[in-house]
Parts: sequence; structure tokens; C-alpha cells
Amino acid sequence: MQPYSPLVLTEIDGGVGIVTLNRPLQHNLMDASLAESLIAAIDGMVDQHGVRVIVLSALGDSFCIGADPLELERSGLMNVEPALAARLLRTISDCIRPVVARVQGPALGLGAGLLAACDVVIASFDAHFAFEAIRTGQVPAVIAPYVIAAIGPQRARRYFLTGERFSASEAYRIGLLSEIVGSPEHLDDAVGETVDALLLGGPRAQQQVKMLVRALGRPRADERTLDQAVELEDRIDCGAEAQEGLDALFARRRPGWVPSGAG
Repeated sequence: MQPYSPLVLTEIDGGVGIVTLNRPLQHNLMDASLAESLIAAIDGMVDQHGVRVIVLSALGDSFCIGADPLELERSGLMNVEPALAARLLRTISDCIRPVVARVQGPALGLGAGLLAACDVVIASFDAHFAFEAIRTGQVPAVIAPYVIAAIGPQRARRYFLTGERFSASEAYRIGLLSEIVGSPEHLDDAVGETVDALLLGGPRAQQQVKMLVRALGRPRADERTLDQAVELEDRIDCGAEAQEGLDALFARRRPGWVPSGAG
């Protein structure tokens, strides 16, 4: 029998709570169990006396490929329902501690949405990103408030509408990333420098700063807006177009809406 391996690893070191996605062989594929484990880990860090900063990281070559439906089907895992995804993003965004993301490799779909909910995002140059829901006839409604707040509506329209992948340098240019480093080997040093700077600030003042930025920057989505996003994503996911998109994905063919000869 294989020994049990937790989906999320946690460690506390000198006031820093490290929360690590631990599904490296599946590129940290996000399913319902991993989402619930991540919520519990972050809430647990907030409850730990002395934790001042939370670092969100991942083992393996990928940060998180999101809730890829084909990979979930292959692995026999349960999809992340929109309401659960909304709760996960809210847990990160509303965390009273600063949350720093350490990113290597791909961060796709919900995986990229996690970054938009963090306070600081540091990635290696090999990282890449995409919001690919549109290509299976779905809508990234739940992550939209956080992504739009991070990169603005015009850029969100482009990447939501095309589903194209984009580089770390483009992610930095549009505001999804706070910093890029040359290679994954340099990530720990860069994250350490940011954490050291955060530890110099007053914890109550930092909590107030997070609330201030939400209030005076791009307004935080209220409960009604988030409920509407969950309802929209549920409705679209049950529609004929999304079903055709998923059928095409599983059959390894193009969906019926793609014109013949399209790139």
C-alpha cells in the first residue's frame, strides 16, 4: 500500500506560513479535494499565532494547470464546482495576512485565477499562463472579478476571449505578476526578499492596507456579484455549447464552431 501523501503541505518558519500544492505528477491539477485542502490550509495558517506572511507554492514543474476537464476525467477526480472555486478565491483574497505566490511552469485557468487573488506574485521566466475556458464553450466567470482587478478589463477581454497562452514577460507587463526571475532556482531568493520586506510592516496596518486598496482601487466584488458569477458559470457549463466543447476535447477533435481551415 502506498503511504498517504497530503494534497497540501504546510510549514511554519520564522513567521512565514508556507502552503504548498502537492500533486506534482499531475501538474497540481485542481480538483474538489485539493481546493478544499487549500482552503483549510490557508485558514489554518491565519489561526496560527505568529504567522505574519503566507507563501503559496507548488511542487514539481508546474504551479497549477487548473481544473483541466480532460485530466480530471483521466484521473477519476471530481471537478471544482463554481461555488467551491469562488470560496477558494475569496479565502485567498480576503486573507488578513499578505499572500505571496511562488510560481514556476504553467498556471492555467483556475490556477492563474489563484494568482490574481494573491497580494504579490513572483514567477520564473519559464512560467506561462492562460484562461482557456472559452475553448470548451465555457466562461471563466468566477475568476473574472479577480483577474479584471489585476490586469484591467481590456486585457481580460483579450485573454478570456482568445484563450491563448501568454508568457511570464507578458503577464508581468499586464499586471498579473509582480516580479519575474531568470529561473526557478532564483525563486526562493526573490520570494525571501519580499517576505523579509513584509515582515518589517505592522501586521494590523497591513490588514488595513489590504482593505484600503480594495476600497479605493478597483472595487471588490460584492456577494451579489459573486453569486451572479457562480450562477452564470453553472448555467453556461450545463449548456449545449459547453457540452460540445467537452465532447470535442475528450474526442480530440475541434468543436463544431471552429471553421474549417482555422489556425
